[in-house]
Amino acid sequence: MSTVANLQPEPAPVVACTISRDVQNFELLIDDMERELGENWGDLSFDDALIFLQQPDSEHLKFVAVAVDGHDEADLTRITEVIRAAKAREVRVILIAAEVGPVALHQLLRLGADDFVPYPLPEGALHEAIDRISRARQTPSVAHHDPDEGAHRAPRFKAKGDREGVIIPVHGLAGGAGASTFAANLAWELANADKTQPPRVCLIDLDFQFGACATYLDLPRKEAVFELLQDLERTDSDSFLQAMLTFNDKLHVLTAPADMLPLDIVTGEDIGRLLDMAQANFDFVIIDMPKTIVSWTEAVLHRAHIYFALMELDLRSAQNVLRLIRALKAEGLPIEKLRYVLNRAPKFTDLSGKGRVKRLAESLDISIELQLPDGGAQVTQSNDHGLPLSETAAKNPLRKEVAKLAKSLYDLGKSSVAGAA
Repeated sequence: MSTVANLQPEPAPVVACTISRDVQNFELLIDDMERELGENWGDLSFDDALIFLQQPDSEHLKFVAVAVDGHDEADLTRITEVIRAAKAREVRVILIAAEVGPVALHQLLRLGADDFVPYPLPEGALHEAIDRISRARQTPSVAHHDPDEGAHRAPRFKAKGDREGVIIPVHGLAGGAGASTFAANLAWELANADKTQPPRVCLIDLDFQFGACATYLDLPRKEAVFELLQDLERTDSDSFLQAMLTFNDKLHVLTAPADMLPLDIVTGEDIGRLLDMAQANFDFVIIDMPKTIVSWTEAVLHRAHIYFALMELDLRSAQNVLRLIRALKAEGLPIEKLRYVLNRAPKFTDLSGKGRVKRLAESLDISIELQLPDGGAQVTQSNDHGLPLSETAAKNPLRKEVAKLAKSLYDLGKSSVAGAA
């Protein structure tokens, strides 16, 4: 008999595993794993995973999806061991979490989970997470270099509580609307608004998950930021200042945390205390808000002097404006503080575009008070270099418009102080 007939094709190696107490509690995860990997994945309990990760067969693993829910919070020690075992084998970890408390979630993320996806899984979220960790595997890590402490020191002044700062949040109403770029550049222009008596300006990044201000200003992310957010009830102004960094000795920045945190890790009262400390020690407080409306958005809106809402000339922005207005009206919140900013606005000579802007404002029953020109490729290049536009492309039309706005805000604040005196 020919031996060829007895040969069986070797099964394809398992390249990923789900790890959970009971994977049947995560049916959407099963469907997405099959869609992404076909038959090349397996399922393990927490105990089996600890054994498998010590075996030679685990060397083919590219990632594991650790799925937890609220019932697992009482057994974090075992889950912690699984994540550590995976990281020891240099296996990427995607954390799938359903109804897990913010403290427990952060604890798991700090252990080294490479990505986080909430459950039920949003459409395409697992695919995007797999894509991100695949790119990260191919890209050399630069996140752990030792920064030059002299260039990124904490503020030098002492907390005296002798200011009454103007609070200006910036909120992007659609993905990619340019809110973080606007916030970082506005804060820098304000810090340079007066060469002889420069105002004291701080930039606070409240997007705990995807905050980009640290990237746009080439600042390291300090562990002290998480410690601050975790204990705002007992934090004082000195601790608040120590968690900040300075950019070019002029702009003071509270970056987003190093790890991705759930937005509800803080309450409205916590954010209120944070902003009260900022307002008491700075002349201007610029806040980069997350796109998501959260429980503490109300606390920011109430304290804001003006609230910039960035949009673009497209349908998604228009729909999101209507949603935001309905939500604020339903809660009786101060909608009059909103100032609508149109980013990438049509050029002055584009009469057709100008007509579209006018019709958009009329259909939404809003006033678009500021139109920012398209800064083009120089904006992306500036952000990638970690510098404000004034440092890389001073003549850029977007930079000129932001500088003009900063000057008017500074003059307005100065006149208000003079009037109060």
